[in-house]
Amino acid sequence: MSTSTPAVEIRGLRKSFEDHVVLAGVDLTVAPGTVHALLGPNGAGKTTTVNILTTLLAPDGGTVAVLGHDVEREPRLVRACIGLTGQFAALDDLLTARENLVLVGRLHHLPAGEVRRRCAELLERFGLEDVADQRPSTFSGGMRRRLDLAMGLVGRPSVLVLDEPTTGLDPRSRRATWDVVRELVTERVTVVLTTQYLEEADRLADHVSLLDGGRVVAAGTPAELKRRVPGGHVRLGVADLDALDAARRAVGGEPDPDALALDVPGSGDVPALRALLDRLDEAGVRVDDLAIRTPDLDDVFLALTGRPTPDDAAEEALR
Repeated sequence: MSTSTPAVEIRGLRKSFEDHVVLAGVDLTVAPGTVHALLGPNGAGKTTTVNILTTLLAPDGGTVAVLGHDVEREPRLVRACIGLTGQFAALDDLLTARENLVLVGRLHHLPAGEVRRRCAELLERFGLEDVADQRPSTFSGGMRRRLDLAMGLVGRPSVLVLDEPTTGLDPRSRRATWDVVRELVTERVTVVLTTQYLEEADRLADHVSLLDGGRVVAAGTPAELKRRVPGGHVRLGVADLDALDAARRAVGGEPDPDALALDVPGSGDVPALRALLDRLDEAGVRVDDLAIRTPDLDDVFLALTGRPTPDDAAEEALR
């Protein structure tokens, strides 16, 4: 395999269930050693894409290759180089944590000595040594998720697929999972991530593909996607109303008299910010506070799909 071979390459992927089209021609490329996030509203086809990528579901059309191996023609080679952690922890509650890991090692046909070493290493890495001989039915949600992630790494996969890995976790457990993902990338593991949390994609992803209507409607780095959405501004804080009026006359913008602040449209990048401050200096306006507000992935999601983010939609459903 060439070093330039994509970790994952999907071209024209199509899938329907009876008359319902789920994937209508998905194209995406995942570079090795990166985190690639798949975002989209419920029903956009994220999990279907993951199921096809991991050989659990056959496509109706198009091609999917993992490290150059076609998922239909070479499923065994694909499965040998991937790990999968699904939305729900795939643990056997009749086995201990250690026995769950050993089971996965045997399914990978690893030598017995390698299984023992790998299990010990993963139990230590995920902070599960003290509960290694307990059943996961006694574990918290965060501990179960850590064990599930460890099981996905027993076979030392080159590509790890995480399908909404932090759903239902408390903030501390979620951040612990993020730390694990970052560590894996430093080890050149490629991570394909689906998530309902826009913050998660923003913090972890090198590249984002936004799915809607069975297609990729936008793709790029989180920063690139944010730049496609208007609404960024610089908020300037000043000492009094006279300074606020002087600042408005110098640079324009929308004043907020109650907060003694002025919102000036702009990207907030270094050249634009330097020019803005120079104009204020020339006008003799002293700035006491400055904040840059750029669109986030929630704004991108809403602008490109015309819908609220999954989190917002869930909250609306509960009202």
